[in-house]
Amino acid sequence: MASNTSELKVAVAEPRSWARRLTITVPGERVQRERQEVARQFAKRVRLPGFRQGKVPTAIVERQFGAAIEQEAVERVVREAYREALEREQFQPITQGEVENIDYSPGSDLTFDVEFEIRPVIELNRLGGFEIRRERPEVTEDEVDRVIERVRQQQAVWRPVEGESPVDGDAVAVEITPLGAGSEGAKPRQYHIVLGAGEAVPAVEAAIRTLKPGEENEFTLELPDPEAGEGATRQDRARIKLLEVRRPELPELDDEFARSVGDFEDLATLRQKVREDLEKEADAEAERGVRQRLLDAIIEANPFDVPSSLVNQYLQRLISPRPGADPARVAEAMEVARPAAEQALRRIMVIERVAELEGLHATSAEVDARVEEIAQRQGRPVGEVWAQLQKTGQLTRLEEEITEDKVFEYLKSQSTIV
Repeated sequence: MASNTSELKVAVAEPRSWARRLTITVPGERVQRERQEVARQFAKRVRLPGFRQGKVPTAIVERQFGAAIEQEAVERVVREAYREALEREQFQPITQGEVENIDYSPGSDLTFDVEFEIRPVIELNRLGGFEIRRERPEVTEDEVDRVIERVRQQQAVWRPVEGESPVDGDAVAVEITPLGAGSEGAKPRQYHIVLGAGEAVPAVEAAIRTLKPGEENEFTLELPDPEAGEGATRQDRARIKLLEVRRPELPELDDEFARSVGDFEDLATLRQKVREDLEKEADAEAERGVRQRLLDAIIEANPFDVPSSLVNQYLQRLISPRPGADPARVAEAMEVARPAAEQALRRIMVIERVAELEGLHATSAEVDARVEEIAQRQGRPVGEVWAQLQKTGQLTRLEEEITEDKVFEYLKSQSTIV
C-alpha cells in the first residue's frame, strides 16, 4: 500500500508479520529548504578570520562547510520524515527504526528505507471448543506427614554431641586444608554442613563421619572434575578436622507440639489445617495446568510469530546476566531458553488480546473490591493497603491478576474442562 501527499510519499512493506519497512520519498524542494536553513545556522555559529561572528557570507560558509551542511540537512530531513510517516501511517514501533539505503543528490528527491518492529495485532479466530483435562493429584497422608515433619525439624533444639561420630541429620563444623598438588601454603577453611542434606560431596561427608569432635585426619577424596566432562572425577588430598557436632532434639509429636507452632487446639487440628493448605495448593496447581493447556490449545489453533525484540527483552529480564559474565555462556543460555520464552510471550499476548476483544480488563470497582478484601484479611486500613500496593508497584499486578481471572473464566466457558 502507498500513501501520497504533496510533501511525502510512503510505501509500506511487511517483511515479517510483526515488521514494517517504509520506503520514504522526500521532495527535493523540501531537502533544499532544510539545507538552506542549516547553512544559515552554520553562518551564525562559525568564526572565520576577518569576519565577525554571524556575519560570514553564505557563499564562504558553503565553500568551507558544504559537506557538513549537506550531511546535517539530510539527517534532519530523514529524522523528520520518519516521524511524519509514522504519524500518517499510525504505527507505534517497539524498536528503534533502522535507516538504510539513503539515496540523495542535490536537486533530486531523497529516498530512504527504515525498518522497525511493531507489537503484532494477533488474529484469534478460534477461542473455544477445546477439551482440556484438569489434572489434580490427591493429597495423601504421607504428604501431610512430610509437612508436619518439616515443621517439627524447624522446632528442633540443637544439642552438642561429644565422643561419637556424626550421623545424617547432624550439623557439623569442620576445618578443611587442601594438601594436593599446587596447594602448598594453603590455609584451612571452616565449613558448616548438615550431613545427608547434599551440602557437601559424598566423599567429604564420608570422611567426616569417620571422625569424632576434636579429631582430624588426612584423606584421599574422590571429587567431581567438571573440566574433564560430566560425571568425571579426580583424586585429591585434604586434612579434615571435626570441630563440632550438633544433633537436633525433636519435640514430641503431640498436642503440646501442635499448640507450640500456632493457634491449634491439638495435633488433629494441626493435621487438618495442613491438609486444607495442601488441598488449596493442589487446586491452584490444577488450575494453573488448565490455564496453560487452554492457552497452548488456542495458540496451536491460531499460530502467530513473536517479535524477536520482545523475545530478547524477555530473555534479558529472565536471565539477567551478571556484570563480567562470559558472553558466550550468556548467549548459549539465551538460545536454550528462547523457545520457552517465545511460548510464554504468546500466552501473555493471547491474554491481552482476549481481554481487549471481549472487554475483560479490570475495572476500578473490581480493583477497589480486591484491595478491600486484602485489607480485611490483613486487619489493616484500606487506605494504608492501597498506598503500599501503589508504592511497591503491586497495584498494577493486582489489576493484571483480575484481568487474567476474567479472561480465563471466559475462555473456560468456551471449552470443556474434563
